[in-house]
Amino acid sequence: MLTQEPYKTISAEHLEKLGQQIYRKLGLYFDDKKNYFLKTRVAKRMAALGMDDPNDYIFLVSYADTNGLEMQALANLITTNETYMFREYDQLQGFANHCLPEVLSAKQDRGEKSLRIWCAGCSSGEEAYTLAMIVQEVFPQSQSWDCKIVATDIDENMLRKVVAARYEQRSINDVPQEYKDKYLIAEGEGYVVRRRTAALVEPRHLNLNDRMALRAMRGFDFIFCRNVLIYFDDLSRKSVVDHFYNALNPGGYIFLGHSESIGRVTTAFKLKRFENHLVYVKE
Repeated sequence: MLTQEPYKTISAEHLEKLGQQIYRKLGLYFDDKKNYFLKTRVAKRMAALGMDDPNDYIFLVSYADTNGLEMQALANLITTNETYMFREYDQLQGFANHCLPEVLSAKQDRGEKSLRIWCAGCSSGEEAYTLAMIVQEVFPQSQSWDCKIVATDIDENMLRKVVAARYEQRSINDVPQEYKDKYLIAEGEGYVVRRRTAALVEPRHLNLNDRMALRAMRGFDFIFCRNVLIYFDDLSRKSVVDHFYNALNPGGYIFLGHSESIGRVTTAFKLKRFENHLVYVKE
């Protein structure tokens, strides 16, 4: 039986030790400003496990979590999953109007008929399905090409939502009406992505701190990693960005969130401006 609420027993020292384990295993960095957020999430896991001593939980995630299941359960709670379709619309316009046609034209000139997009930190999948709609709208010939949007995330609960491809009204508020009509089906109080569009998206579980798994990610024409790198410190961010560079084909683009920049961690990419936004390209 619990002697007191787990939240009240977690000290700053406990959070520091847990933060070290989270950083080592997930690459996620939590500074002191996020102590309250982290404490409430850890307390929730302790309560679920019937633990009242934070030291026991620290021991579990540090030494006894041999299969990684508890760290995965904690990761599901501490990663932010706020997203919706057609988020940061002007950036998507640059992708649709400039970057995608440029890459497709170059591929056609070379006689290639494949397109690979990596949606890293895909959360519940709204971004991945947005990209699928844009690809089919801009490039109707995609049905005769080998096209794939690989949607990866560390949160297994979110990946199950990607597989379901079903979204509430809140997620589709910014979808243009013509896209709703062509690519979504109303079902109950929500919407389901049409099968031919959903077929472009391949959900995969991936920890961006897993270097071995990242080495297998190769041959991409575009990488979308928007509002994800803000959860990494400079060292982890550089490691991930280096892997992104290796994962991209020459001439491939990487899209980050508006508040993010990789200029501090690498000079490998060339910065290009399209309309009102900046993108990075691998030359």
